[in-house]
Amino acid sequence: MVRIGLATPNFPGVTMDSASPDGLPGNILVVEDDPIIALDFEDTILGFGVKAVRTAGNVATALDMIEAHAPDFALLDVGLVRGHSFAVAERLAALEIPFAFVTGYGADRVPAAFADRPRLPKPCSREALLAALQQSFKTD
Repeated sequence: MVRIGLATPNFPGVTMDSASPDGLPGNILVVEDDPIIALDFEDTILGFGVKAVRTAGNVATALDMIEAHAPDFALLDVGLVRGHSFAVAERLAALEIPFAFVTGYGADRVPAAFADRPRLPKPCSREALLAALQQSFKTD
């Protein structure tokens, strides 16, 4: 595994360990199957000052990335081309890693077990994304 201290394009197996701005997670996993949307999320999150953003386009890759280096926070697209991101949500919940769903679906499309998790509409504004990151990663 390669460790670097600067934000770089997403490469599987590459992790970045560096300080993050106050109130934001240092390492974010984005699970999104649309490459344009994933890149937009990555650019926006890096623009907030977060140092490490990794993207996964499917459940298997996301689970592998979590196993290799657990994120501090994850952003999950509910509807992926080959299913849903709920297996990723289950793994994150088991590890007590905060996450939020990003979806165009209504609340009825998210299992009751995740009803308390934040949901952002698709598309979501920069402000809504930043607020979700700050709220979900609060340290009391």
